Amino acid sequence: MGALGETWHDLRALLRLQGFRRLFAVRLVSQAGDGMFQVGLASLLFFSPERAGTAAGVASAFAVMLAPFTIVGPFAGVFLDRWRRRQVLAYGNALRLLITGAMAAIMLTVGLGGSGDVWVIVLGLLALSVNRFLLAALSAGLPRVVAGPYLLTANSLTPTLGAGAVFLGGGIGLVLGLGIPPGRIHDAAALVCAAVVFGVAGLLALRLGRDQLGPEHPARGHLAAELAAVARGLVDGARYLTARRTPGQALLVMGAHRFLYGVVFIAAILISRNLLADPGDTTAGLANFALVLAATAVGGAAAVVVTPVFSRLTGPQGWIVCMLLLAAASQLLLATTPARTVIFLGAGLLGLAAQSAKIAVDTIVQRDTHDDIRGRAFAFFDVLYNAAFVGAALLAAWAVPDDGWSRGLFVALALAYVAVAAVLGLTGARHPAPVHLSGDPARVDRPVDR
Repeated sequence: MGALGETWHDLRALLRLQGFRRLFAVRLVSQAGDGMFQVGLASLLFFSPERAGTAAGVASAFAVMLAPFTIVGPFAGVFLDRWRRRQVLAYGNALRLLITGAMAAIMLTVGLGGSGDVWVIVLGLLALSVNRFLLAALSAGLPRVVAGPYLLTANSLTPTLGAGAVFLGGGIGLVLGLGIPPGRIHDAAALVCAAVVFGVAGLLALRLGRDQLGPEHPARGHLAAELAAVARGLVDGARYLTARRTPGQALLVMGAHRFLYGVVFIAAILISRNLLADPGDTTAGLANFALVLAATAVGGAAAVVVTPVFSRLTGPQGWIVCMLLLAAASQLLLATTPARTVIFLGAGLLGLAAQSAKIAVDTIVQRDTHDDIRGRAFAFFDVLYNAAFVGAALLAAWAVPDDGWSRGLFVALALAYVAVAAVLGLTGARHPAPVHLSGDPARVDRPVDR
């Protein structure tokens, strides 16, 4: 059987697993709601006429929305190793229903401007923070419903089709916005739909067993003591990942990739708003950005097929190196001309590279990290993810022009991708090291057979 045949066999085997199907359904529905929510928020923060269309203005809004996640992330990891992850998915989506419903109510009754604007932003920050918490729970729970041999395929399928669900939900939110005249109902439509979808995702999570997603050995003790031990727990987790070698380096490489990707993302917002459309035409700007995201999603969807087939030949680390080089090629393409076709093609290639690399990184972290530490590992992943994006926003405010396109910028990004690929390819570890689990010298997390 060829590699493609093996992948198809693995996919069919995954879909026969009841636990996987149920967790997968939660992800798809929850992330479709994410797409609706993000379209509503993006139209307010990045494409409304009242907002600044400069690089500094977009980057500052981007940083404001992401900065709190680096605070939420550390606490999320401790709770994911303490609470039932199935309950986290159910209650977290219920909380997002309440928050998003409150945002829609404010926009319908008060509207934007003044106190309404402030409350919408504050609630938006809270909803996005909960979202990052839920995504970490989905990743940490996946190995509990998927057998080891199928984990790579599961990591190919779930995040990538989840990203497709985000795009689908965003498309629905965009169509709703186009079909409703400007006004308060227009502003609130996507949020109302997102709230309903979040409620459905919470109900779907209840189909999973209470203990089905782990953790296997949940942390005990008083909550106050656990909160006081957050910093110490994260330090222990970081030491474990570093000593284990492969998951630690995978997270660092992904953090570097997200930093570079964040700069491109902000440039794409500005290109969509100020270069491909009249800066005053917010509908056209948002539509252009939706097409850029669509091209990115197509590339990400291709990763579902490409990654399981070729990563079998290269190994996860080798595949990450290949995808970093593909990301560099996408930046060199963008450096040629700001033509619409080139921008969409570059977005598709970068989407393929980003999602393929993430699949391999998720697999390494899940495979080489003990279940007792896995929640903190993925929460630490979220911290790096968001801190890298905040750093990207700071760089973009200085380096990205207001129309979003600069040949020198894209060439520099390409060279940076090549440098990260060279470091991983030449010096990166290929096998995890044995590590004594914290607090129990007799328990050793040893390298697994390949």
